[in-house]
Amino acid sequence: MAWHRTGVGALAQRGEGPISKRTTIVDIARVAGVTPKTVSRALNDAPHVSEAVRQKVKAAAAELDYHPNLAAQSLIARRSFLIGLTYERPSPSYVVDLQNGALGRLEDGRYRLVVLPFNHVASRPEELGKLLLRAGLDGVLLAPPACDQPLLLDMLDRQKLPYARITPHRDLDRGIVVTMDEVAAGQDVAAHLLSLGHRRIGIILGDPSHAASMGRMEGYRRAFDEAGAAIDDRLIVTGDFTYDVGYRVARTLLSLSPRPTAILAQNDDMAAAAVAAARDLGLSVPADLSVAGFDNSEVSRTAWPQLTTVNQPVRQMAWDAADRLIASIDQKGDVAGPERRDHAHELLVRASTAAPAAA
Repeated sequence: MAWHRTGVGALAQRGEGPISKRTTIVDIARVAGVTPKTVSRALNDAPHVSEAVRQKVKAAAAELDYHPNLAAQSLIARRSFLIGLTYERPSPSYVVDLQNGALGRLEDGRYRLVVLPFNHVASRPEELGKLLLRAGLDGVLLAPPACDQPLLLDMLDRQKLPYARITPHRDLDRGIVVTMDEVAAGQDVAAHLLSLGHRRIGIILGDPSHAASMGRMEGYRRAFDEAGAAIDDRLIVTGDFTYDVGYRVARTLLSLSPRPTAILAQNDDMAAAAVAAARDLGLSVPADLSVAGFDNSEVSRTAWPQLTTVNQPVRQMAWDAADRLIASIDQKGDVAGPERRDHAHELLVRASTAAPAAA
């Protein structure tokens, strides 16, 4: 059997044209008029490269349609360029905002996102720690409740795996922290219902293992205290942040006599479930029942009526956490500025709340 050449010349002889050569940093260096080492530093957003040079290099890379070989970068740098994101079965809207925020920061960069959902974190934090350490990550974003697990944080610290914590409630001086004042936010939304004249207010808690649930409840209590009103503990039920359980416990609240004139749900999925439960019982929202949620997720805007809620900037917080984590990794932990960053909440009053009929 005769062997045939399959190189560039042979391809040209068969009329197939030459194989295009992959653009390298040497090509970019030639166009930008800098050294390959400078190109590498500029493309990786490393320090000690002027902004003018960085922009010149990136313009040359775009002109040459350069795409970095992440596998080769990983081998050379002995890094994976993978950022993990772990969370526990919260509402779908919350998960989407978390992921979109992190992905927005990683877009067009060298890092990639690995999503690692994990249930029952509070009862098995060490199992989650082993999962994260086996995943070959350069760093990890910890959403609730993982962000509040001391055993998990101890494991990551011992193995020197960098992490950023999204809305933790404990040890706020530990590591990179991106947070929001859940207590103040809970107080604002409860005060809104109280200001309308509601006093018999049902409360649907989230998962008790999430510190955010207790923070929001503390805010409700403060609002009631300031209004000189008492919380009826018989009107407090647990819905675990899911629509299905939220619907079931809302039906329980609405079966009471007298029934609540308003419901505070600790996320928008459970608030939407409460609206559905009210309608199934022949009640009108907000004429017969006011409903308020939390998060300002997509469901709060697509529900009818639209939900009064608290805007928790989940997407921005995830973006911020990813940004600060990458900066810490790239600079080997030497990041200037405070480790904690607070984000503001906003009360959004919409059509699902009004004064009680008897007021």
